[in-house]
Amino acid sequence: MTSPSATGRCDLTVFWDERLTSYDFGPGHPMNPVRVELTIALAREFGLLDAPDVRVSEFDAADDKLLRLVHDEAYIAAVRHAGETGLPEPAHGLGTDDNPVFLGMHDASALVAGASVAGAKAVWTGGTGHAVNVSGGLHHALAGAASGFCVYNDPAIAIAWLLENGAERVAYVDADVHHGDGVQAAFYDDPRVLTISLHETPRTLFPGTGFPNESGGPGAEGTAVNVALPPGTGDALWLRAFDAVVPALLRAFQPQILVTQHGADAHALDPLAHLVLTVDGQRTAAERLHRLAHEVAGGRWLATGGGGYELVQVVPRTWTHLIAEAAGRPIPPDTATPEHWREFVRGRVDEIAPRRMTDGHPTVEFHPWSEGMDPANPVDQAVLATRRAVFPEHGLDPMLDL
Repeated sequence: MTSPSATGRCDLTVFWDERLTSYDFGPGHPMNPVRVELTIALAREFGLLDAPDVRVSEFDAADDKLLRLVHDEAYIAAVRHAGETGLPEPAHGLGTDDNPVFLGMHDASALVAGASVAGAKAVWTGGTGHAVNVSGGLHHALAGAASGFCVYNDPAIAIAWLLENGAERVAYVDADVHHGDGVQAAFYDDPRVLTISLHETPRTLFPGTGFPNESGGPGAEGTAVNVALPPGTGDALWLRAFDAVVPALLRAFQPQILVTQHGADAHALDPLAHLVLTVDGQRTAAERLHRLAHEVAGGRWLATGGGGYELVQVVPRTWTHLIAEAAGRPIPPDTATPEHWREFVRGRVDEIAPRRMTDGHPTVEFHPWSEGMDPANPVDQAVLATRRAVFPEHGLDPMLDL
């Protein structure tokens, strides 16, 4: 396999196909594919998908060989059987309220995985500088079971493909409000993969994992990193936690490629969780991850979507900002959303679309960790617990800058 590109380019390939909307658990389910449809429509209205150095690429569904990099053969067979018959497979988590069976489930799920693998391949082989799959980020799926709206774990499959094709150090950063448990589990004993998840504490939110002491298996100590944030954490404290953990670990690990998951469900309007970020805070997170990809990974960056269940007000703007950032064409936060897109939203889902690309906080100010810790602040307590759990394994002082 060709060695990775080292150009640090900022060109972008978006992996999108209308068939990705077939990943659909049915009416009333929170994981409504209209969120990705509205995202792509908004990105098109801004001209992002037609911009110079941006391509929209075709891709193939992941075949069984790719899926087996992460998932058990019996589970793949169960997904295929459920998708053909409509019958539940309780032993594999298929047919629950979270993961109802739908016809064509295997094909739809394999298509999402194929998009992320195609993105990983394009970045790794130098075909593109950055890649985005907004339909991906299904980070809860386990080796033998569906979980948390996720059937096949596309980020884990993409990372496993990278390892199979010569990557020696891959970093994964997960900004979803829920712990990235499936990706962590896939590589918990593998020192070649650094997984970092910033999420609401498992004391109050699914999936109940992601405590700081989950820090990697034997021989991989310190490569699983969990920042468990208290309910009510907003932009400034979330970014402070990010600043206190992510850059130092990425610089120490020196990944050859950065894979990121941008679940939009940490937003204050999301109906399934309790953090209170804004679109502006999530845009800032994407911007910082983009910079870090160039700083530590030669610009090699694969970004996926993830959770996000406020389908109109939050997800389309957050992920359009992600696409714009990856394209090197960031959208000023106070920009008006295109009128044609607002009309499309009204006709498609009978809702009033947001009028601007900001929630009113275009510049997110926060106090960096280097300015000192507040021992009474629950976020700072969470950050310090994480630093103590993993920093020494990377030769870093958890108390530095305090």
